Amino acid sequence: MFFVIEHLEPKPSEWLYIEYSHAAQIVGREKLLITNVKKNDEFEKLSRIASTERKHFNELFEKEKLLVLDPRARKKLSPGDFRGKTAVVIGGILGADPPLGRTEKLLTKNVKAQARNLGREQFPIDGAVYMAKQVSEGTPLKEVLVQLGIEIQIGKGHSVLLPYAYPIVNKKPLISHQLIKYLKRPWKLGP
Repeated sequence: MFFVIEHLEPKPSEWLYIEYSHAAQIVGREKLLITNVKKNDEFEKLSRIASTERKHFNELFEKEKLLVLDPRARKKLSPGDFRGKTAVVIGGILGADPPLGRTEKLLTKNVKAQARNLGREQFPIDGAVYMAKQVSEGTPLKEVLVQLGIEIQIGKGHSVLLPYAYPIVNKKPLISHQLIKYLKRPWKLGP
């Protein structure tokens, strides 16, 4: 089973690269494929963390062999959905609150592959990869514990609230330590 991230953000950020890197740690570099990487500098950078392709995922896999994760899909992902499939596709899109439906517009609408959701919640890219991995290994979606929202203390009296869903692993929400460091970095505002 390949876990495919279709790279869709027009301007990749450090945050995006952190989520991609964490996804590679979750499933293994050899099982993560990042597709639709057109720019040479992005291709070079992403090739360091996972297999990378310039082509769209639908040029690499037969649609009958694909599952596409889309929050707006009608059915929830189940272990049986993976029978006969080669890859599960996750949109390489950073979330918005409220969700904008970009996965449907940029990914699902263009491909007639089987689409499934992870429930009503919106997951970060790495969280969606983790959820798909668990379900592909036979765990029903409803048995994967999830926490909605996470608050990261970034300094005395200051915090960042991330309104997304996070799988619970070892009694803690699954979030990259690298992302927490990124959020806690001192930011210079203004000129």
